[in-house]
Amino acid sequence: METKIITGKNLNEAAKMIAAGKLVAVPTETVYGLACSGLDAQAVEQVYEVKGRPEVKPLALMLHKGAAVTKYCSAVPKQARVLMDKFWPGPLTIVLNSKDIVPDIVRAGGKTVALRCPDHPLTQALLKKAKLPFAAPSANPSGEKSPVTAQEVLGYFDGKISAVVDGGECGLGTESTIIDMSCAPYKILRRGALPEEEISSALAEGITLIGITGGTGCGKTTALSELEALGALVIDCDALYHELLETDGQMLADIERSFPGTVTDGKLDRKALGATVFSNEAALEDLNAITHHYIGVEFDKRLRDWAMQGGTLAAVDAIALIESGLGARCKAVIGVVAEKTTRIERIMKRDGISYEYALMRVAAQYPNEYFEEKCGYVLHNDGSEADFRKQCKKLFKEVLKK
Repeated sequence: METKIITGKNLNEAAKMIAAGKLVAVPTETVYGLACSGLDAQAVEQVYEVKGRPEVKPLALMLHKGAAVTKYCSAVPKQARVLMDKFWPGPLTIVLNSKDIVPDIVRAGGKTVALRCPDHPLTQALLKKAKLPFAAPSANPSGEKSPVTAQEVLGYFDGKISAVVDGGECGLGTESTIIDMSCAPYKILRRGALPEEEISSALAEGITLIGITGGTGCGKTTALSELEALGALVIDCDALYHELLETDGQMLADIERSFPGTVTDGKLDRKALGATVFSNEAALEDLNAITHHYIGVEFDKRLRDWAMQGGTLAAVDAIALIESGLGARCKAVIGVVAEKTTRIERIMKRDGISYEYALMRVAAQYPNEYFEEKCGYVLHNDGSEADFRKQCKKLFKEVLKK
């Protein structure tokens, strides 16, 4: 068999070869792939044979960027769509639950199928001409280095395959990243050209984030428990800050650098810090800049982790939600307010403190009018807990429908 070298001018010939059940090596942005019709079981069997690849290892289907993914998958989760929109065409392979149209040999007898949309103009043009998906593992014998040029492909398979589409040297030179999204939690099956953090960050951007803010004793914890019951991850920024004080040495180092004498033996001296910043507005702003940065970094990490668990809803609780910038990232910012006397009674009972100390804490925080002005929604909590929970349920249902 003579292996032909095909250029972009002769893609019709390559499309006819693939439609006839022959093997054609094609360029991608990562490495060259050994392509055949992904719906032709006999052609796929040839791929396994030529590569020396065990048939227990499934193949990916290579799709045109305009292909209907649902033709091959029984379900496409919202999160998978997020990644497709963000990274396709590109070096990301997504594993989803398969339909029966995909031959058993492609799936290696499993119930899932791997989908890939390559970012190479010649292969995209070829997919469009062929009007079918390609089964296309890397164009190398199993165990050998993946080829990045047509000449490297010929070095492996000259005389064993019908053609090589010469698209020049592949830009990335390493295989695509594979993520299994057939069920949660999602798993990276193979690390490749697309970093895992970029994937989890994109998924995190698809999370619906609800912001809850308000003064102490207003009922934020109750509101958050209703969101948690809806499946939300709840992130309490105040609790996160205190956790970082115990675990993040870099944050403490930055605080000590800006406010000498406030950190001793790795522990924050809160009285010393308070004496420095609470009577100095500029110093307080500097402290907030430090803490907001580190809280933001950890907040983003937790959102990414939650996204990889398959989470689609999260709630953030922060008194400084609006000032810190987190509020701008929320689908909705909800203020929880209550009358001053109600709040004082609640925190006296909750924290076992005196009336005078409770009054001082309440007076040091923003008044109800601030939250009523700054927040998109406001929950009033001066009645019974049962009534407040009903109010929360109604509002959250309204917000999440939008």
